[in-house]
Amino acid sequence: MTVRFSSSAPPGRAGARRAAVRTAVAGRTAVLAVAGLVLVLVVLVIVRLPWVGDLGMHAATVQRLRHSPLDPGNPLVDADTPSPYYSPWMLLLGVVARIPGLPVFVVLRLAAVAGLALLVTGVWRYVRTLSAHRAAPALALLSLLLLWGTTPFLWSGFPGLHSLALTVSYPSTFALGLAFHFWAWLTWALRRGAGWAVWLGLGALWGVILLCHQFSGVVATMGAVATVLAAGRAGRAVGSRIGAGVVVGAVVLWVWPYYDFFALFGAAGGGLDAVHRGLYGHPVARFGLVLLGVAALVPRARRDRRDPLVVFFVLGALVVAAGWLSGHYSWGRALPAVVIPAQLAVALEVVGAGRRWPRAGWAVLLAGALLIGGWAQAGALGYVVPRGALPAVVEDRCRVPWTGYHWITPWVRYGDVVMAEGRAARQIPAYGPYTVAPGYPDFFLPDEERRVAVTEAYFGERTPPAVRRETEREYGVRWVVDRTGGLEDDGLRVVARGPEGEALYAVP
Repeated sequence: MTVRFSSSAPPGRAGARRAAVRTAVAGRTAVLAVAGLVLVLVVLVIVRLPWVGDLGMHAATVQRLRHSPLDPGNPLVDADTPSPYYSPWMLLLGVVARIPGLPVFVVLRLAAVAGLALLVTGVWRYVRTLSAHRAAPALALLSLLLLWGTTPFLWSGFPGLHSLALTVSYPSTFALGLAFHFWAWLTWALRRGAGWAVWLGLGALWGVILLCHQFSGVVATMGAVATVLAAGRAGRAVGSRIGAGVVVGAVVLWVWPYYDFFALFGAAGGGLDAVHRGLYGHPVARFGLVLLGVAALVPRARRDRRDPLVVFFVLGALVVAAGWLSGHYSWGRALPAVVIPAQLAVALEVVGAGRRWPRAGWAVLLAGALLIGGWAQAGALGYVVPRGALPAVVEDRCRVPWTGYHWITPWVRYGDVVMAEGRAARQIPAYGPYTVAPGYPDFFLPDEERRVAVTEAYFGERTPPAVRRETEREYGVRWVVDRTGGLEDDGLRVVARGPEGEALYAVP
């Protein structure tokens, strides 16, 4: 009798392997499904395009480039000044907006779709350079969107879900998406020994990112430096090509005709720091869940001190800390350089190689943190679900979108000057008119302080009518938007009333 021995593993061990494979597939499918649902939510938000924040600034920029792509002037006031908002991306949107019958807000929705697509594909490509696991990109994307804190932090360039819901159409989203592609391309170039053309292209892309959104460009730069430092000898071997790419990027910045990029260094301090001081407030509530990612960086550092995510995090932390210690609070816009590598690190620990139980522990911790983060940002649902259909606790987390000023457009034409202040000054230029004082700080506007003072005086209760008439003549004011109702006795005529009690006055 011949005895045959099977070369396969014992039935018990084979069954365990099959169960492990099924568990891995189920986990990967669940991660992809959740990531897909979150992205569907963002797409539905794009359809709504809620207006809370700087949407008016970007709509106004598209308006100016739409009407005069070569010499748009100031986007907010009737003055011939440059503006850092005139970036290559916004110029492209302005050209698209010249298509007959294509409204500016539709163009911004297209910008949102493009920005979201760039961000998702950029994260996918970059994470692929760090891990070959199929679930890694989706898990990293969920971490970027949900792993923040227990209080939503709404600021452009910070890709938390609630923040992204409001800023997805902004240039910051487009620039951050480009940054992820930039890091992926740079990693590939270092590993494969790319030729001169690739490095010159990388330099040009670096310059474009800086022009499109300066703060995201700083984050992109730190990520690139971390990538090169992590490459070690590979980075030194192509030092001359890296230098050539830097020169090309600097040339792109220098030749851009719409504003002087290097003049922005003079904008640091003063009002810019005052605006950004809030970035350093309530760090635990805003970024507490990121501490899990910081912990995940520790084992990565033990395995490789030159790990790109570790170096990236250290560079970002040094810049942010220096901003706090020196009082240059605008440096806090480098916070994504601290948060992003930590978020990616914990996602990669879950799917990384090594022992099973440590990975399971990271998975449990990350799943719990994502649930907490998702609940904290549940207010984003309010932008796509009727408010009455949401539980009160979720509804309270949603910021009510602003009402637009489309109601003034039957009378106010493109290029008309409107006297307005507050939220009205931040929204009215989106439809084509100008305001006397800009609704946003403007470094390139030399008489900004006087315009702000004149506007405050105009709406002052004790301002004589003669002073108002002089202001109207000086700035060519044709319309006034106000909610106090006190201007009817000042010789102005009401031509329309808005949904929130405001009135549009015609200037004689």
